[in-house]
Amino acid sequence: MKKYIVLFFGLFLPFLLFGQGDFLLQNNATKATVPFKFINNLIFIPIKVNGVELNFLLDSGVEETILFSMEEKQEVSFNNVEKIKLRGLGSEEEIEGLKSTKNILETHGLKSSDHMVFIILDQSFNLSSHIGIPVNGIIGHKFFKNYLVEINYQKKRIVVHTKNDKFQEKLDKKFKKIPITIERSKPYLLTMATVNNVQIPAKLLIDIGNSDAFWVFENSKIKLPDKNFPDFLGKGFSGDIEGHRAKIDKFSIDEFDFKKPIVSFPDSISIRNVKMVPGRIGSVGGEVLKRFTLVLNYKEKELYLRKNSKFSEPFTYNKSGITIQHNGLQWVQETVHLETVRVASTIDEIQERDKNNNNNFKYKFALKPVYEIVNVRKNSAAEKCGLRKGDIIVSINHVQPYKYSLQQINNLLKSEEDIWINLEVERNSLILKFRFKLEDEL
Repeated sequence: MKKYIVLFFGLFLPFLLFGQGDFLLQNNATKATVPFKFINNLIFIPIKVNGVELNFLLDSGVEETILFSMEEKQEVSFNNVEKIKLRGLGSEEEIEGLKSTKNILETHGLKSSDHMVFIILDQSFNLSSHIGIPVNGIIGHKFFKNYLVEINYQKKRIVVHTKNDKFQEKLDKKFKKIPITIERSKPYLLTMATVNNVQIPAKLLIDIGNSDAFWVFENSKIKLPDKNFPDFLGKGFSGDIEGHRAKIDKFSIDEFDFKKPIVSFPDSISIRNVKMVPGRIGSVGGEVLKRFTLVLNYKEKELYLRKNSKFSEPFTYNKSGITIQHNGLQWVQETVHLETVRVASTIDEIQERDKNNNNNFKYKFALKPVYEIVNVRKNSAAEKCGLRKGDIIVSINHVQPYKYSLQQINNLLKSEEDIWINLEVERNSLILKFRFKLEDEL
């Protein structure tokens, strides 16, 4: 009999699986500190899987551990492997995958000795090109389940604590405690949305794996505002997630108010197969969560929040209308000047040395990323000037694109100012030049 596992990942929607194996602190420690990389409002942590270090997206919106992009990690050995069929939500196509049990996962003093993982064999399911660093998996519920998990976005570190009086005293003194629920292994909180001056209770998933501020699913009380624009919201297991972006009057999480936040409204097709818990109308993601130091306590169903210096920053979005990702690597020739130090005793020797140093260089070749436009928003500044999906970027504001990280490019396209962007692209072996202005559509 065939076995089917239903998976879904959207940058970023949750999905459900069945699993076992929790992370435990080692050597009777009371806490463990895990450094992370913070890219595009998302958290990436290093975890060794059976002795081999991989990069994982930390996502409170998932239950089981998923691995993918393993073609360059052939050295990872898996235990008790069983073939399964994976079916993405919104798609009838089946792909082959693997289920593996009894695996050992370790990171910075935390260990899971009996961990089930699901391995996606389809190499087209790849987050690395969208993020700009290698990403090999997603981990969620098992990481949060047993302890108090403190996420300090500004210091880029996670501290996993046992419950103790000293830490609890700090929480009570410096943090705001907010009740949450844990449903289907995921955390939810009750917020208040203000739309057209009407306050509406809004139950949201706390979704650390979602890069946006808020996602809202339209219902009888919350409708898409008249001023909006269609946009690419993320990548799902079965394809792109489309929707709209708009501003609403206000979102409030307890005493914390967010005025005129940018809200994403995924379309009905993108969420048609998401199993909703009762009352849920959306998610709160990294664009909001990064404004706090937060502590999640799954066992006692508590969320602690403390504002950081980012709290009052304006909400931004990609004003250009283009989505860019890595598309392989290219060899780039770079000039390296050779620095030599030789003692000179006369003016003639000094002049001769300087003359020689002017020609004292060599070439080296390095692998650099190639950037490609993978989506162009309708009626955006980029579309109006003629840019297309599939264009390969040759220069950005007269600078070679590989001199930027993907994060730096995205930050430029989210600029608060109405700046001009000059792009050279390669299309059908031709070099084309485009110029457009970032303009706020909201």
